Amino acid sequence: MIRKAKAVWQGTGRAGSGRLSTDSGVLAETSYSFRTRFENERGTNPEELIAAAHAGCFTMALAFQLQAAGLTPTELVTEAAVTLEQEGQGFRITRSALTLRARVSNVEEATFVRLAGEAEKNCPVSRALKAEITLDAKLI
Repeated sequence: MIRKAKAVWQGTGRAGSGRLSTDSGVLAETSYSFRTRFENERGTNPEELIAAAHAGCFTMALAFQLQAAGLTPTELVTEAAVTLEQEGQGFRITRSALTLRARVSNVEEATFVRLAGEAEKNCPVSRALKAEITLDAKLI
């Protein structure tokens, strides 16, 4: 399976801007720039997209883990907070903090936490990140 995205950039790093598009069309000429990345201007940035990918990947992986255990979640809500820090002359993603709140009937907390931990370690995005990954998983 291959998924594609395209970035088009014009201008310098600080004053320039770009557009991101995906083959699926979910991102279509979506703007990004220094200001959307470092100054919270409206638009997206690579770290936000990695956070979305990590939250989505982990949550789907957990749904499969629960299914394999004979459990059906009512709702899984995951937030991923990705940290970008300066390292030397550049920057590096140093952390992705996953916060999960879940509604799952007929599961013990210890079993749920174990399954969530397995999903975090085995989701493809977790495996691709070279960053510290934390998981705060709770049943609600």
